[in-house]
Amino acid sequence: MRKLVSGLIIIISVFALSMTSTFAETSSKTDVGKAATAQVASKININKATVEQLMEIKGIGESYAKRIVEYREKNGPFKNIEDITKVQGIGTKTFDKIKDLIMVDASK
Repeated sequence: MRKLVSGLIIIISVFALSMTSTFAETSSKTDVGKAATAQVASKININKATVEQLMEIKGIGESYAKRIVEYREKNGPFKNIEDITKVQGIGTKTFDKIKDLIMVDASK
């Protein structure tokens, strides 16, 4: 009887561990999918964003945000995200850090 109980405990333990692993893998894939969707949804349109919205971009403080808005008002909408490097102080290093966080939609 003890051998039967021990065998059942081992089988149940193996089954439980495999289910935990499967759940964790499925959960991880779901989290990655949600993160990718959230990233796309949370991109900031640099042609429409306010100073406050631009400041939500990591690496863009108040002075850069004001420069972006001033540049846009003076020169019109950005045609592509790379144009943000035309703003004084925003070089390729900053652009590389923020390029996945911004977007351009020229429609009004």
